[in-house]
Amino acid sequence: MAIRALMIDRQDEGIERRIIEFPEDVLPEGNVRISIDYSSINYKDALILAGKGNLVRTYPHVPGIDLAGTVIESSDPTFTEGDRVVLTGWRVGEIWWGGFAEQACVKGEWLVHCPDALTLRESMIFGTAGLTAALASLALRECGVDPDAGAVLVTGATGGLGSIAVHLLARMGYDVAAATGKPEQAQLLKDLGASEVVDRREIGDPPAKPLLVERWAGVVDAVGGSTLSHAAAEVRYGGCVALCGNAGGNQFPGNVLPFLLRGITFSGMDSVMASRSRRLQAWDLIGQHADMSTLAPIVHEVGLDGVADCADAMLKGSSAGRTLVRVQGGT
Repeated sequence: MAIRALMIDRQDEGIERRIIEFPEDVLPEGNVRISIDYSSINYKDALILAGKGNLVRTYPHVPGIDLAGTVIESSDPTFTEGDRVVLTGWRVGEIWWGGFAEQACVKGEWLVHCPDALTLRESMIFGTAGLTAALASLALRECGVDPDAGAVLVTGATGGLGSIAVHLLARMGYDVAAATGKPEQAQLLKDLGASEVVDRREIGDPPAKPLLVERWAGVVDAVGGSTLSHAAAEVRYGGCVALCGNAGGNQFPGNVLPFLLRGITFSGMDSVMASRSRRLQAWDLIGQHADMSTLAPIVHEVGLDGVADCADAMLKGSSAGRTLVRVQGGT
């Protein structure tokens, strides 16, 4: 059968993006074949679709770093025909063909079973963004930042990762402050569980001093750059910053004094190569705490034909929440 997919290719004038059909035997070799129902659009997908970041080395290429679907055939003993599975990371969608196609062949070691508490569609509401948010929430808890330790700050709160982090932390009992440059989204953030909405201009510049007034027991930062250095200067003694993204830049114009004088911890979140056991912990946390009805307003859904436009909007900063990709039967 022919497999429908979004394929990109590098041309002299830039990246060509088109919907094509190709035979099954064109897929890369893997020991598990999956019929894909849903994928999602993450910031890394947007970079790939624009040809940025040197993330794709070989063209033509099928992007999509997330996928959820049903096993068609498997030679991996962990998975059998009919299993519901989820894949995020492992450089799928970068150096291995990804989820913007009706089928994928992958390595079984990259897969986890879809949590019983979630449908395949719901698993992609989380995807890489949600998994990273869950890993960050685990990191805060493991660093000793308990709900009674004080408020936690989430930067980039209207993005996919940030909005899910706000929701999960609030459901875990934390007092959550959500930082955003989109004041029109304030009520939505409060509906997700934020008790306070912070204008990102308050924390967007480098701190005037190495140590500012202690405000945050913990931080989930999806922005980086000067926002990260400002937030770090406001973390309370013994607090933790979970580093999740670089939408505001890769540089950290910071100071060592918050580490030396307040004993704060920086914890990096790598959702790409995280171990299976760590992923299962994160998916378990999602299954325990997520309220799908509350998350519904942040979810948008497109078919393969709508992926490119949504990715372009994400790079321009005009998107919010999570965008699902309906792979089977959708345009």
